[in-house]
Amino acid sequence: MGLFSKDIKTMDDLFVHTLQDIYYAEKQIHKSLPKMIEKATDTQLKQGLTAHRSETEGHIKRLEQVFKLHGAEAKGVDCPAIDGILEEADEVLGEVADKQVVDAAIIACAQAVEHYEITRYGTLVAWAKQLGRNDCATLLQQNLDEEFAADKKLSKLAESGINRKAA
Repeated sequence: MGLFSKDIKTMDDLFVHTLQDIYYAEKQIHKSLPKMIEKATDTQLKQGLTAHRSETEGHIKRLEQVFKLHGAEAKGVDCPAIDGILEEADEVLGEVADKQVVDAAIIACAQAVEHYEITRYGTLVAWAKQLGRNDCATLLQQNLDEEFAADKKLSKLAESGINRKAA
């Protein structure tokens, strides 16, 4: 038995467990985004985070569709990785006094979240295809594409002036 989960015996078990992991992660991310939005001072950053919070709602709905298609219950399992990333973001943002540095820190923290999601969705897309679940893979790919786009937008914001202002 694993430390954080029941026994995983098959690829299907692993697929469902990882779906539960990212489902929990998306819900935690959705809950934490308002704090980042509130602390952001750059208008474009605020708008981007607000838009991504709406996208996150869509990610959760797609995951619920994947659970349904796959015949599994839509539920989350504790994800120490995302909890740690979000906890670190809270700590970092609580320690920064300079508002311009806060925006750079928000981008860095948000990108850590995006990179975690990208790894999970990339894996899930590959496993769904391997399991012959192209219907699930298509929905998961949509989430993956949106996570890549969010990461790219964050990089563009950082490089277009937020990092320079923070420095």
